[in-house]
Amino acid sequence: MDENRELLNKTRLRLGIKPADRLLYVCIATQTLQLFRGDTLVRAYPVSTSLRPPSNVKDSLGTPRGLHEIAERIGGEQPAGMVFKGRRPTGRHFSEHPDDGNLITSRILWLRGLDPGFNAGRAPTGEDIDTHARYVYIHGTNREDRIGQPASAGCVLLRNLDVITLHEEVRVGDHVFITD
Repeated sequence: MDENRELLNKTRLRLGIKPADRLLYVCIATQTLQLFRGDTLVRAYPVSTSLRPPSNVKDSLGTPRGLHEIAERIGGEQPAGMVFKGRRPTGRHFSEHPDDGNLITSRILWLRGLDPGFNAGRAPTGEDIDTHARYVYIHGTNREDRIGQPASAGCVLLRNLDVITLHEEVRVGDHVFITD
């Protein structure tokens, strides 16, 4: 984490962004998410990131890298396992759905890229690289058996009870740093 902490600090300095109270550090290589409060590690979770290589480009289905913030917290009043479509609860638990891939369940932390031209807006090449517009979330999944290995279409997946716990710990504006 030390070299990534240095990269994070350089990114914040370059963008003129002060550290947030909390930081979620997602490491694609280890399939982990670590929650820090200041410099203190509060908790670590196994996750699943994209089956495809990391990418910030629209329609790549890759997990985007770089500095993000939590733009919205969704689902706090819903029961564990609730399925969401279009960020709205369907009223059904994932066990009531046919097995149709990764479902968005329990809670949603919608991410917004903070690095213009890298994960916000458009790249210098003109490609759409906006994490928020790509609807990239941290969320629960009906495929908990795949947590710890690449399994998503770009989002960061957690076990349902883990995403509920995480949702309670974080706030809008907290930073999320995603690295290879």
